[in-house]
Amino acid sequence: MSDLPPSGATEPVPPASPGVPADPTRSTPPAAVPAPASGHAVDPTAPGSPTPTDPGRPAVADPAVPAQPGPPGSPAVPTQPGEAANPAAPAQQGWPAYPATSAQPGDPGASAYPGAAAGSGGFAAPGQPASGEPQPWDPYRTDPAAPPQGWTWPAGAAPLPGAAYPGYALPGQPYGWHPGLDPQDPLVTPPHAGVGGWFSRCGGALRRGWRQLLPIMLLTQTVPAAVIAVLSLAFAPTDQPVTGPDGAPALPDGYFEHIFAFYGVVLLAALIFGPLQSTGWAAGTWVVARQAAGEPVGVGAALRYGLRRALGLWGWTLVVSLLMTVGACFCLLPGLYAAFAFALFGPIYLFERQEPIGRAWRMFHQRFGMVLGRVALVMCALIAAAVLDGVLGAVNQLAFGVDPMGAPGTAAGAVAVAVVGAVLATPAYLAQLVGLVAAYAEQRAQEGPVNAARLAAELG
Repeated sequence: MSDLPPSGATEPVPPASPGVPADPTRSTPPAAVPAPASGHAVDPTAPGSPTPTDPGRPAVADPAVPAQPGPPGSPAVPTQPGEAANPAAPAQQGWPAYPATSAQPGDPGASAYPGAAAGSGGFAAPGQPASGEPQPWDPYRTDPAAPPQGWTWPAGAAPLPGAAYPGYALPGQPYGWHPGLDPQDPLVTPPHAGVGGWFSRCGGALRRGWRQLLPIMLLTQTVPAAVIAVLSLAFAPTDQPVTGPDGAPALPDGYFEHIFAFYGVVLLAALIFGPLQSTGWAAGTWVVARQAAGEPVGVGAALRYGLRRALGLWGWTLVVSLLMTVGACFCLLPGLYAAFAFALFGPIYLFERQEPIGRAWRMFHQRFGMVLGRVALVMCALIAAAVLDGVLGAVNQLAFGVDPMGAPGTAAGAVAVAVVGAVLATPAYLAQLVGLVAAYAEQRAQEGPVNAARLAAELG
């Protein structure tokens, strides 16, 4: 007999520990079987491996085991390491999978929900980038016509002259302010500042440059005005109407000759002093622009610049004066309208040096109310000076008679009053110069980016 144990005999197995009783209501999910790596053989003895078939027998596919739905109230499966919790996902394996879920970090192969970026780690609304990607500026703009926050003009790009301002504001700049403009520019009035900003620029120009502007205006405007006033006293007709034989009033003999002589002398003096006055306007404009740009100025340098531009400015002044005279001949209103429409021709010629008449006309009609208001304020200063001159003329006539030049004493008094009147009109000349230059700079700012430094460079 053999000492080996009988065939099929086994050693006794101790009973299993009772442990925790199994929950009969919970379905046990089958163990996940990892897919075999590419290029490796499958171990037929491994658990869960496909059942080998006998040679010569056709392979029969194992029927798929249907997923067992979990009953209501079954406990949730705890989240596995490397898997983000999804409160909306089913807790039991075997439940029907969502058609698409957002890919989670550490979960390769997961399909992305429509509208979400793969690997973003969260749901993204349509049209919005998923988390982890760079967010655009101001993704929820309320104004669809406005550019996104942080938008600036491309390098070297600028709006063309005459372009309208967009109705938006860049970060740190007031509403309606065009990119490339400095809201604190001492000469250029911002589009949103209104007449208060224009007044502020005019006052700043006077505070900065009155030491240079005052002698320039006295030399180039006050002196010619005083000389013309004295000539007017000397050549003014003094003949009074006389009574004719029939008792009707009649003009004295030689009355028209005296009238033509008076206006001829005044016109000739205006033509002679025209280049000098144009020199003063150009020199004053040069001082205002350069001081606003922070550049050094001097009276001598300003007058030298004015002399270079005097003849051209004087020629355009004659053209504008002729247009105003023709308009006044038809009626006073057309002449006054021409005076307003062509008021900015001087700064346009000095800064742009081309087509001052047409440019001034277009600028006036493109922003009619704005230009009309600024020029009207300048005209108010000139009208005040004219009224003052008229009052002094009336005082002169009352004090020294209708023919003050007939005696040395009365002539000296009349000349003194005329000179005082010309000197008192000097502030009006300053207001005219500064007001028109500031009005022109404001209109340039309405068309595109400009500052005091650029305007000073354009003067040459």
